[in-house]
Amino acid sequence: MDNRTNKLYNLNIDADGIALLTIDQKENPTNLFSNEFVKAFIEVCNEAVADENIKGIIVTSGRSMFMPGADLRELEKIGTDAEKQFNSMMEMHRAFREIEKAGKPLVAAINGTAMGGGLELCLVCHHRIVLNNSKIKLGFPESKVGLLPGGGGTVKAPYLLGMQNALMYLLQGKEVRPQQALKDGLVNDIAETQEELIEKAKAWILENPQAVQPWDNKKYRIPGGAFWTPNSVQTLIGAVGNVSKMTHGNYPAQSSILSVIHDGLQLPVDRAFEVEARYFTKLVTSKEAKNMIRTGFMGMQAARKGKARPKDEAPYEVKKLGILGAGMMGAGIAYVSAKAGMEVVLKDISVENAEKGKAYSQKLLDKAISRGRSTPEKAAALLDKIQATDDPKAMQDCDLVIEAVFEDPKLKDKVTKETEAVLSGDKIYASNTSTIPISLLAESSERPENFIGIHFFSPVDKMPLVEIIVGEKTSSKAIAAAIDYTVAIKKIPIVVNDSRGFFTSRCFGTYVNEGMFLLEEGVPAAMIENIARKKGMPVGPLAVHDEVTLTLSKHVIESNPAAKNAETERAYKIIIDLIGKGRTAKKDGAGFYDYPKGEKKKLWKGLAEMFNADINALDQETIAKRIMHRQALESFRCLDEGVLNSVVDGDIGSVLGWGFPIYTGGALSYIDYVGIQNFVADCDAYQQQYGNRWNVPTSLRALAEAGLSVHDFKREGSLVG
Repeated sequence: MDNRTNKLYNLNIDADGIALLTIDQKENPTNLFSNEFVKAFIEVCNEAVADENIKGIIVTSGRSMFMPGADLRELEKIGTDAEKQFNSMMEMHRAFREIEKAGKPLVAAINGTAMGGGLELCLVCHHRIVLNNSKIKLGFPESKVGLLPGGGGTVKAPYLLGMQNALMYLLQGKEVRPQQALKDGLVNDIAETQEELIEKAKAWILENPQAVQPWDNKKYRIPGGAFWTPNSVQTLIGAVGNVSKMTHGNYPAQSSILSVIHDGLQLPVDRAFEVEARYFTKLVTSKEAKNMIRTGFMGMQAARKGKARPKDEAPYEVKKLGILGAGMMGAGIAYVSAKAGMEVVLKDISVENAEKGKAYSQKLLDKAISRGRSTPEKAAALLDKIQATDDPKAMQDCDLVIEAVFEDPKLKDKVTKETEAVLSGDKIYASNTSTIPISLLAESSERPENFIGIHFFSPVDKMPLVEIIVGEKTSSKAIAAAIDYTVAIKKIPIVVNDSRGFFTSRCFGTYVNEGMFLLEEGVPAAMIENIARKKGMPVGPLAVHDEVTLTLSKHVIESNPAAKNAETERAYKIIIDLIGKGRTAKKDGAGFYDYPKGEKKKLWKGLAEMFNADINALDQETIAKRIMHRQALESFRCLDEGVLNSVVDGDIGSVLGWGFPIYTGGALSYIDYVGIQNFVADCDAYQQQYGNRWNVPTSLRALAEAGLSVHDFKREGSLVG
């Protein structure tokens, strides 16, 4: 066997007969667990096993990441031929097993993040050593894209981690750092340097010439006990209950993981891999997995990299950021921007108020230090980047200014003119408004071509989405600058066109409104909330309305009398009636719910009397469809009207913006998920029963009649994209 270099790996054999296999996929941005690589890996390992001069193999990486996972582009393209997919999986399993049982030691020298298929590759090795670097992550994230680890990970994890810990890794997609991985038994050793990593790997090979995997060792005992021990049985029963409660049957991957563990631990390991392959095949061909891969991975990855950016514009670097308004939103923007290395000027009406906004960063940093994720020195350096001020002139050297004051056009007009008086004419000015049209706000600007909307979501430090709004006169330079800034602070941008409420606020409004309308029609509040959560919404429409406050909803409706219609007037009346009874918001202790101090929130009992609640007012299926269909219908209207530029943008925005369930693919893909013909028929029936808010756009009806998909929508001329 000779040294070699190719597009997938480098192989070097030292004087001791140890082969160092360095994964370096030159044609990919990172190392991926792809079909091409797996085939090459099996071939080179088989050659090494057959070569009597080779004593063992070290598998490491030539990239900053060891291998962050499978090539999801391949998984996305998998068709409906389940048997072909299963046979392919079993061919891989059999080949891996031959390598494992050959008696020649393999060591994974993990010098970067190893996730999913990358970690499963490490589990083919008999021994795992990881570099002690806090940036390295190890885990099985497959459940987050509707899958289970199909390269042996679901079967092997309980052997290494014990059932309880394995369930946490597999069901939740838990990610750990090297020290925790060692503690849990996922790896066998830690090295402090790259040199020590390879030295330890070589030493282990020389000391263990006849390597055996734990699942092939009859003397090996699973941590926490084998399958039929009382502790393991109790753990599995508890997990079944929790999975049912958390997923409501919407996410089949979690149930499949439980089935593989239940069946696999009772079977010989080679039969267990067959069980894993069967369940993986079923999942990878499911519509849930395809939706989650398309939106949750492919779509978000492209958006995260700034795919929507105008290609002809030069890069726009924000070295210094100005923020007008140091409230919750402005304070959050200041933190994420300083964390990204930018100098930040945080302005409010007084230095005291601005300092309060800066203190928000201090609070977040203190928490990070307490959890070992930062140090006092790093925290101090970040805080030094934030300048608290009340002086408008402090904005003059900023590359980008983001206005984050209260949703009042007059106030926004004032701060825009005040800031533009000192801001360089070639710099970008953005408003963080959530509902007011950007073109309207841009009337306050002397340079509307440099005026754009950058809509963050609260809390900014946690919410990944940024909605970038293009006004009538917004230039491509401003769009590029907004996207470059968003990518720099590690957020996910979608670009939408101007409209009252834009995309996210407009469609989120239909969710809370439909919840109120159902309540008004006599559906008990608990039914509305429980059914919404059962369909996958993170919070019921009434509870989330309490979060955003009824007073804000009142203000939004009152601030735009021109946009009033039957739906907004009906919602307004309900809101006014509740506010009249002192029911305003969670922060005030009373809304649709009561919020007693030190206790869990409880639905206000007065709702039942106020709205004549009747458990038989409406069947559960209709309640569920009205809650979900209404959001999807409004999302399609945004696509049809040109507020949205693509289906993918709508899906990403709905999932990240207000929590539309990812198993559907997002609010637009939901239409295909339930069936486009069924969706249109339901909306037609609801229009007859409940009014014109259910009117189906002509283009959607045409797609349904042609047997096409929402993803076939094309605005210009033809329906087929």
